[in-house]
Amino acid sequence: MNSLELARSNIRQARERMVHASEALNRGNYPYVIRQSQEAVELALKASLRLVGVEPPKWHDVGPVLKRERKRFPKWFSEIIDKLASISRKLRKERELAMYGDEEALIPPEELYTRDDAVEALNYAKYVLENVEKLLKEIVR
Repeated sequence: MNSLELARSNIRQARERMVHASEALNRGNYPYVIRQSQEAVELALKASLRLVGVEPPKWHDVGPVLKRERKRFPKWFSEIIDKLASISRKLRKERELAMYGDEEALIPPEELYTRDDAVEALNYAKYVLENVEKLLKEIVR
């Protein structure tokens, strides 16, 4: 398997998480929407790095790596990297809370998130995935 194949796989997996996030939104499972949106963003951004020849790190928020490698990307993509990194950081902060809740305060995840939170996370993930898919099409022309 090469980097392009792995990037395509990351994008497929990100799309699948978007499907599950949308279904969860319709069912009112807002923490799951947050979690799936975060995973979609992480996978998509790791794919973007692979598309330009950078092996992504084994942690969840790759925003700092995107910023450091900005010059490897096409101009249009490099211009949105700050926004992509911000989205990655915001959703990364919610990753564990969305799954486990606030265990110290004994607050379950269902009490932490609203529909607005879930919609925001899903919209972030859609934005990231759309742009990474555009990058893929541009690079594999």
